[in-house]
Amino acid sequence: MTVKLAIAPKYKKTMKIPDLLLDSMLSCTTMPCTNELTRLKAVYQFQGLDALPNRALDDLTALAADLCQTPMALVSFIGADRQLVKSKVGITLTEIRRDFAFCNYTIRQSDVFVIPDTLADPCFATNPFVINAPNIRFYAGVPLVITGGCVLGTLCVMDIEPRDLSQKQRKGLQTLSHQVIAQLELKRNTTKLRQMIPEIKQLKQQLIIQELVGQQDSILFNLANQIRNSLDLDTILQTAVNEIHTLLQVDRCDFVWCLPNKDRFKFMVTHEATNPEIQMALGELSLGPGSVLAETILNLDMLRIEDVSTTSEALTPEDSVLLHELAVTSMLLLPLRTHSGQLGAIICHHCRGSRQWSDSEVRLLKAVTDQVAIALDQAELLAQTRATAFAAQTQATYLGNALSQLQQTQMQLIQQEKMSSLGQLVAGVAHEINNPVNFINGNITYATNYVRDLLELLDLYQATYPNGTDAIQEKIESIDLDFLMQDLPNLLSSMQMGGERIRQIVLSLRNFSRLDEAEMKPVDIHEGIENTLLILKSRLKLTSAKFEIQVIKAYENLPPVDCYAGQLNQVFMNLLGNAIDALDETPNPIVTIQTELISKEKSGSSDLSQPSHADSVVIRIRDNGSGMTETTQQKLFNPFFTTKPIGKGTGLGLSISYQIVVEKHRGILKCSSELGKGSEFLIQIPVEPLVKNT
Repeated sequence: MTVKLAIAPKYKKTMKIPDLLLDSMLSCTTMPCTNELTRLKAVYQFQGLDALPNRALDDLTALAADLCQTPMALVSFIGADRQLVKSKVGITLTEIRRDFAFCNYTIRQSDVFVIPDTLADPCFATNPFVINAPNIRFYAGVPLVITGGCVLGTLCVMDIEPRDLSQKQRKGLQTLSHQVIAQLELKRNTTKLRQMIPEIKQLKQQLIIQELVGQQDSILFNLANQIRNSLDLDTILQTAVNEIHTLLQVDRCDFVWCLPNKDRFKFMVTHEATNPEIQMALGELSLGPGSVLAETILNLDMLRIEDVSTTSEALTPEDSVLLHELAVTSMLLLPLRTHSGQLGAIICHHCRGSRQWSDSEVRLLKAVTDQVAIALDQAELLAQTRATAFAAQTQATYLGNALSQLQQTQMQLIQQEKMSSLGQLVAGVAHEINNPVNFINGNITYATNYVRDLLELLDLYQATYPNGTDAIQEKIESIDLDFLMQDLPNLLSSMQMGGERIRQIVLSLRNFSRLDEAEMKPVDIHEGIENTLLILKSRLKLTSAKFEIQVIKAYENLPPVDCYAGQLNQVFMNLLGNAIDALDETPNPIVTIQTELISKEKSGSSDLSQPSHADSVVIRIRDNGSGMTETTQQKLFNPFFTTKPIGKGTGLGLSISYQIVVEKHRGILKCSSELGKGSEFLIQIPVEPLVKNT
């Protein structure tokens, strides 16, 4: 039986309201109850005003009517001023004024709300839906409570005859209400999931792009290492094609040389990486006169073919035949030229249909060709050196030594340029500060004498004229003359001490720079260490772990040492700077500096060796950091070797320090370290030079 229910004027379908706007709307409502505001917000969030049909809810509603043996049942939400039917049995879809709705009472209950006979209940006897169609005489409803305690609406059953529900029916109605909530939660989560799908797809695409960029950075980094650490042409080129083949997932990657051959050129594939099922293309390529592939390489143009079959008319017949023999369906070609004029190309082949080459793939391949061109230039230089060595072994040895010296000079120039800039800056600042400081120091002496004379004159006046005028007496009291006469000399003395301190600091900076000492001179080693510590003072204060580095000094009496003072200060700067870096994450960091004079008689010490039959000084710089492995210690003085992160170390400091100590001063520089126990660097140089270096 279907009963047509009287309805209030129909409302327009409402749209989903954003949370911020919803909060604003609900805060302006006349509803006095804060819990009611929270409930209404939950109704909107569950799209309670969206009256779209729901098959699962319809089934649950029908099951409720069947369980309670009633002709009518419905699932509805209670809004601010109306009841919206979400699912129904025995009635038509409708919206009901909230003040007429039986469900308005149900949402305030915690259990099944039952009205056995509406005419017998004063609250409902005059309800329009009781005295008029559909003449409801029986009502039973259960609130729909979501997690958190908010009530969205009701599940209810109705009849036109008075009756009651059994305990089993009441329990069943409650169980069905839980299923209704589960369906609503499922619908809401499904809606959220659908809304998130585009975002997930976008995020996935971003991750793919980021992964590709990371892979591109990786291949460029690997190639840069190959170029820097190896001058072997075959290794570099094979690495290039292997990495490109893997990263771009092409079927074949070739490196092609363009070689002059009388009045024409021939093109040779010298290095290749292919899939196992793809035939190899190593050897000479048959490119006839006017070949598009050949002209592209000779003109240093890029060639990007997404589908060979659709661009065959733009190729020469020889090109088409060659690509067909190699089973190429799509290709990407980027040429390169070395400084000596040699031409080559990297060609990526796709053999399984068309392929769209992205701009990022093109940019990657362009970056790789640039790196390969650098490698070829270096390899050519090495090949020329080897050819010269093959022709004349002596000349080759000389060139090898010259090349090694050139590399060392290049490293030294980089580091010395920094030290020179620092020295010039220090000397300039010291000079600029020194002039006003000298002026201040000189004038303070005169000012002190003047003040002393004035104070003596004032004493004479006070003795001669003890009774001054009222104005004078008032001024004496206002300026506290007795305190002024006592404190003014102290103030001038403090100023003189401050000026002297500035002068000492300026002197230390000038001594550290040593710009005017290009030759060996007798130097106080301790002064050089102290000047270096002064420069590094700010770095000794706090590490990144918020610990202050403690510097322990154990100095012996040392004689002046003939050395290159500026270069030796550079060694102290490198070793102390490395010690500070090693203590960055160490709790209670300590740097210990120890000096010692080794005479001829003490040369048999276990950890010291005499470079000659002469006295020498030993400087030990020790830290309590994490230490180093044996492998790291073996590479420590190699050029460009560094354990620091990229951008924080050049790998030149210890190499240059080794040259300064060992080659310039005929001394010894070595390191002893153990994991977890810190590191110690030992510098040993003769007091008097063995051989004068010029």
